[in-house]
Amino acid sequence: MQPTVGEIFEGKITGITKFGAFVSLPDGSNGLVHISEIANNYVNDVHDHVSEGQTVKVKVIGINEAGKINLSIKKAEAPVPRPEQEHSMSARPSQPRQKDFSPRQGFAQRSFSTAPPTEASFEDKLKQFMQDSDSRISDSRMYADKKGSYKRRRD
Repeated sequence: MQPTVGEIFEGKITGITKFGAFVSLPDGSNGLVHISEIANNYVNDVHDHVSEGQTVKVKVIGINEAGKINLSIKKAEAPVPRPEQEHSMSARPSQPRQKDFSPRQGFAQRSFSTAPPTEASFEDKLKQFMQDSDSRISDSRMYADKKGSYKRRRD
């Protein structure tokens, strides 16, 4: 039986490379735990976190068209609760405050949604970033053009 995405298994590490570890699953199939899926912190060397023959809990995070199984050790573990942020000068504000200049509206406070964030795909996030970036660049250019034309009139 082929494993499905989301399932969690106990597997045995059969090989370690510089880019990850190969794990043998109970049904006889093999999968790869990429170096980025081994631990929640930075992994410089896979050998520092796992060893050959070690039994690990893994979660199936993907199966490609060729049938290769992508696994994750860090997603198979229960999430570690984050400590509450202390109020300090270095703490990041919960609602970012940014001012946006629009020549028609002057300086205006950007509105931020208070709805809980939805999980967006990378492509959606990239598209949104590009739209925001293009908008800011065009606003900046328009402001610079108006400022430049004002200087020329005074001279």
